[in-house]
Amino acid sequence: MTPILEFQDVKVHAGPRSLLDVPSFRLEAGELVSLVGPNGSGKTTLLHTAAFLRFPDSGQVAFSGEVATARNAASLRRRLAIVFQDPLLFSVDVVGNAAAGLRFQGISQAVAQRRAMEFLHLFGVAHLASRKPRGLSGGEAARVALARAFATNPDLLLLDEPFSALDAGSRAVLVPELRQRLAERHASAILVTHDIAEAFAFAPRLALLDGGQLTADGDI
Repeated sequence: MTPILEFQDVKVHAGPRSLLDVPSFRLEAGELVSLVGPNGSGKTTLLHTAAFLRFPDSGQVAFSGEVATARNAASLRRRLAIVFQDPLLFSVDVVGNAAAGLRFQGISQAVAQRRAMEFLHLFGVAHLASRKPRGLSGGEAARVALARAFATNPDLLLLDEPFSALDAGSRAVLVPELRQRLAERHASAILVTHDIAEAFAFAPRLALLDGGQLTADGDI
């Protein structure tokens, strides 16, 4: 079966310094993996490379068997979504934020907002639809960012420590909920986290990145 994401001999450098050196990495359709490692280990670089926001200096990244190039990167990006550590919410209301990804894809405002509301309901923040993001709590902002990502129906969700600002109680509720939503949609996901308990709660597979290299990768 063709993996949803595959790295082959991927190397990324910043001048003489190696940021990433991954001979092989595969993520199957519907598979979840938690990516852990110390600060500066290359986790965010791997995520950016997986999202085609950065191209490797050598090697290749393929999405559903299609090798990413500068020519097709934009179309491949439309099939995935990325959620960052600090939710990047716009100054419009919550429903406008949740609909933003769909609007970027050219979906009409009415259709985009209707679909966005479905996912705001799914993540328990539909009652905040008319609120501006400035007054949201960290957990509410994280849920809005997830609703925006899910609304685009991505085949692959990339999560760069999206719960790091939340308290342990909020994470304990949101992480299993996210895992359930992904399973319902048979979507694949990579979660970058420093929290080993969060890593175990999210995925049955754990990958350890250290010095830009995958030093361990397997089922928990």
